[in-house]
Amino acid sequence: MTRTASTGARPRITLTATDFAKLSTLAEAAAHTLPDVARELSAELDRAHVLAEGRLRPDAVHMGCQVDFRDDTTGRVQTVTLVYPHEADISKGKVSVLTPIGTALIGLPLGQSIDWTTRTGESRRLTVLQVGDPVRARETL
Repeated sequence: MTRTASTGARPRITLTATDFAKLSTLAEAAAHTLPDVARELSAELDRAHVLAEGRLRPDAVHMGCQVDFRDDTTGRVQTVTLVYPHEADISKGKVSVLTPIGTALIGLPLGQSIDWTTRTGESRRLTVLQVGDPVRARETL
């Protein structure tokens, strides 16, 4: 799975300290069962800017947040919530971080685009359109 921007450079990503710690453990645990995705997630973790404990960059995709993104190849806009594998439920829009799309989204800031490769080997590009927190969204209703 390749995850590079069209220019060959990967966009900068930002992770919370908590996400970084949990995702590091997850990538290590998945190394034998999902080696390609685990390797890609590890590469993302290696280059991530990690915020101080308790800090959050609200405009960057983080675990548990809801994100609107556009598939720039098809123009289709989707809304998903990025979750850990045991919480994944595609019928409810909950996408695991241990999928190619989940790994592409993690840490990506609002307005950034990234190239990624699907499980079938197809190259795609996505752009983050909105980052939100579904818990906060429910509380304001």
